[in-house]
Amino acid sequence: MSVNPLDVILIGAGQAGLASAYYLRRAGIDFVMLDAEESSGGAWRHGWNSLRLFSPASFSSLPGWLMPARSATSYPGRNEVIDYLSRYEARYGFRIERPVVVTSVRQIDGCLEVVTDKARWHARAVLSTTGTWRKPFIPDYPGASEFKGRQLHSADYVSEQPFVGQRVAIVGGGNSGAQILAEISKVAETVWVTPQVPVFLPDDVDGHVLFERATARVLGKKDGSEPGGLGDIVMVPSVREARERGALGSVRPFTHFDVNGVVWRDGTRTDLDAVIWCTGFRSALDHLRDLDVVTEDGKVEVNGGQSIKQPRLWLAGYGNWTGAASATLLGAGRAARDMIPRLVASVRRG
Repeated sequence: MSVNPLDVILIGAGQAGLASAYYLRRAGIDFVMLDAEESSGGAWRHGWNSLRLFSPASFSSLPGWLMPARSATSYPGRNEVIDYLSRYEARYGFRIERPVVVTSVRQIDGCLEVVTDKARWHARAVLSTTGTWRKPFIPDYPGASEFKGRQLHSADYVSEQPFVGQRVAIVGGGNSGAQILAEISKVAETVWVTPQVPVFLPDDVDGHVLFERATARVLGKKDGSEPGGLGDIVMVPSVREARERGALGSVRPFTHFDVNGVVWRDGTRTDLDAVIWCTGFRSALDHLRDLDVVTEDGKVEVNGGQSIKQPRLWLAGYGNWTGAASATLLGAGRAARDMIPRLVASVRRG
């Protein structure tokens, strides 16, 4: 437990936490990072085995050190990202306590108290970067509890092997849905369920171009007419291969489950062995409930990353509401670059 308050307690040591720590360290701020994971890598530790970035390594790096690249055009995989994040935190010698689970953040006299499963810490400011992985979202469909097949979220998907020879529905029209569909469709009969017809980007548009377009749109520098948003599907090699096999067709959502499968809007039904929900995540902010800052839509009202209601609280890496594209590797660095000087100035003012 900290006796004297630290300048900053940083909750989470994933990509947003590490990017923020880089700038805090450079500013000479006294801080500690509390991370719930057993080792380095943040949410990337929980990605499926074949998960790949949408951009080459040179466009997927944190501040100060480029991710090593196997080639100029290759898309790094999950294990490469975990290795990079591990080496990154060692390179800069960040003080990281793990595994430490933060259960609450509370206001006390002149600072914030961070309550964990190991100890209590005090700081002049708290920067929360817990991301979204621990809050997978599954929509509420009638009859879902009666379906006797397997249901899992993409957060718990590992590989295609458990689904060999089965009939599987992949629900969700984003990049995770496309990549998982591409993999499972090699070994199983698949049905891809998406709210609308998926938007596939041109083969030469990778995540770097996508990031720049989406960031410009968030910052109001584009009118939205140019295609390309962070939810559109990047044609990584596995998805291109699935396209060549004719595996990227999709259908609109079913209305409800029954015991053996799903029922469609026209009354027809399909038997299924499993449903994989690629339906996104919500911000993991339960540890902030005692500060009474979390809104009904599961966010915190912020100005440049600083909580409007609790100025000692800062947030990074949860999505566009904490900085344009801040839930991406490249975006995490840019958001931290803009936010940390303001956080440092606030701490030094007291």
